[in-house]
Amino acid sequence: MLGDILQRLSTLPLSIKHFGRLPKYSDLMSFSLPAPSPTVTASQVPGLFREPYILSGYRPVQQEWRCYLLSLFQKHNESLNVWTHLLAALVLLLRWWANASALGYTLETASLPLCMFLVSSLTYLFFSVAAHLLQSHSEHAHYFFFFLDYVGVAVYQYGCSLGHYFYTSKLAWRGSSIGLLFLPGAAVFGWLSCAGCCFAKYRYQRPYPMQRKICVLIPTTLAYMLNISPVVDLLLTVSWTQEPSLPFHGLQIVSFLLSAIFFSCPIPERFYPGRCDFAGQGHQIFHLFLSLCTMFQLEALFLDYARRKDTLLDLFGESQLWWACASFPVLFLCCILTAVFTMRHTINKLQSKQERKK
Repeated sequence: MLGDILQRLSTLPLSIKHFGRLPKYSDLMSFSLPAPSPTVTASQVPGLFREPYILSGYRPVQQEWRCYLLSLFQKHNESLNVWTHLLAALVLLLRWWANASALGYTLETASLPLCMFLVSSLTYLFFSVAAHLLQSHSEHAHYFFFFLDYVGVAVYQYGCSLGHYFYTSKLAWRGSSIGLLFLPGAAVFGWLSCAGCCFAKYRYQRPYPMQRKICVLIPTTLAYMLNISPVVDLLLTVSWTQEPSLPFHGLQIVSFLLSAIFFSCPIPERFYPGRCDFAGQGHQIFHLFLSLCTMFQLEALFLDYARRKDTLLDLFGESQLWWACASFPVLFLCCILTAVFTMRHTINKLQSKQERKK
């Protein structure tokens, strides 16, 4: 038997020579991890994927999913949109760990709104990363991941509202008409923000008309104005020397307003077409300022939480804290259902378009 085995082994090199050389390790890696295709110009991708004044740096559509995942390490016109929010999520987690250690933070009822703020921030950051990293695969993927991105924005808005209401707001403001309707209004405006963005994405094609901006900006603006109202009240009525969180609240407002400008206007690429294809786009600057806004919010809310954590249950009661935080997953579910509903109509629309082409 041993002789038969040795005889078969002796013929193995002939078999290898007959079928070809053994694959190298690099060949195996290239097979299992396909390299992303080189980027292409705007004329080489469908109109849905083109951005105004961005002329190159697009990833070809219909590659394998792994190619888009690996494009995380490739230079293309979405690279900075991905990395700004990916790094922001990492910084947010590090600052959370540092602040929590300094405060002797423990998970308890009083800290629930703070946890909801962190979860909402990470949700919008990672959904944004997924959208900008994977949307180039196909038209279906483009719509799906940006609908998911809008869910993240709505959830983040409500997470901010919880933090501002329980840690930042004053008693007099909470007794006002705005304060009494604040949390229900924040939830409704958060959902309207998601629904408006999803509808605008589904309904309007490039070049986008003014109606699209109206559908997007009106609900998100109303949501922000309500969300920031307890912070503005505090900034206008309390001395900045008395509250250490006020400079951070001021910085979060400035950062958000700057991000809104760059989100609404394609600058500076409008004045330098093709010069900002890889770096310097308005959307990349929008991402940067929005990330800064979130970081300033975290610092401010930790300071507000440290000031109020011992009296929070006496101020609001345990049941109000639990009900308010329980509404967070309800809003998330409503936004997901809205995105799924809109995606179903979008799929039908894309299928109709394909049938008309045949």
